[in-house]
Amino acid sequence: MKLAVVGATGLVGQEVLKVLEERQVAFDELYLVASAKSVGQIIKFKGKEYTIIGMEAAVALAPDVAIFSAGGGTSLEWAPKFAAVGTTVIDNSSAWRMDPAKKLVVPEINGHELGNEDLIIANPNCSTIQMVMALAPLHKKYKIKRIVVSTYQSVTGTGKDAVQQMMEERQGIKDGIKVYPHKIDMNALPHIDSFLDNGYTKEEMKMVNETRKILNDQTIGVTSTTVRIPTIGGHSEAVNVEFHTDYDLAEVRAMLETTPGVIVQDDVKNNVYPMPINSHGRDEVFVGRLRRDESQPNTLNMWVVSDNLRKGAATNAVQIAEFLMEKSLVS
Repeated sequence: MKLAVVGATGLVGQEVLKVLEERQVAFDELYLVASAKSVGQIIKFKGKEYTIIGMEAAVALAPDVAIFSAGGGTSLEWAPKFAAVGTTVIDNSSAWRMDPAKKLVVPEINGHELGNEDLIIANPNCSTIQMVMALAPLHKKYKIKRIVVSTYQSVTGTGKDAVQQMMEERQGIKDGIKVYPHKIDMNALPHIDSFLDNGYTKEEMKMVNETRKILNDQTIGVTSTTVRIPTIGGHSEAVNVEFHTDYDLAEVRAMLETTPGVIVQDDVKNNVYPMPINSHGRDEVFVGRLRRDESQPNTLNMWVVSDNLRKGAATNAVQIAEFLMEKSLVS
């Protein structure tokens, strides 16, 4: 089993290595891959030193699995080259998500759809993953009609430079690094990714399109507003979901409590509810503030939190790799 981590020096790439170690994923050879500027750097993993190699060298080694966390442009250029030598690529970027020929996978929901022919597998957007983890079991039972979601997303979703911008602003450093068009510390930016002609951002439309694809239901109405806030623990979401049929709140709670990968934290009398500060470094999706929408029938409100670098990116990608190995879809 030869495993490559592409984008190994980035925030998600580093998190992939943590997850591989924590979950004790078995492999015989590990290749750490990054852009030309990082080639030759040394990274320690499980007590062993690894030298960063470039993309061409990695393709020549023909790994069995390559976990990509290197951006959409890199994925579009290099994922087909890896696939051409028989590598199964698990891609964290948005490059392949809406390609009708590529699977968009959250293992707990639709991992069963994967087969030997899937050499490029798309990892969904971080915000989408945590939302569908909470909604998938409810969709099976009640069938979702419409979703209204507002997100409150960590700066870690933008990368290392965004974290640095926030920290420099917090320290009063002027003329520091600037990733966002405005100050992020003590602020909220209703602007994640670029704006489209319809007035929505790419991030908002990702949640619309990816949710429908993962749940395999193009009839679901989805509208989204995504907001960047100065946190580093994870993403939070206020989700309002309307079903075609009525539901029992106690049954909803029981279903979520028995859903693998989901933890219900919903004891408002004791101030217990999901918060990003508590999701940091965790793989689970936390759900709370479960309550009926009293303004219209068949509608539920919930609050969903998860570490965007873990289940929202690295952990989900590693879980896909584990699934492929378990089902003997890779060596």
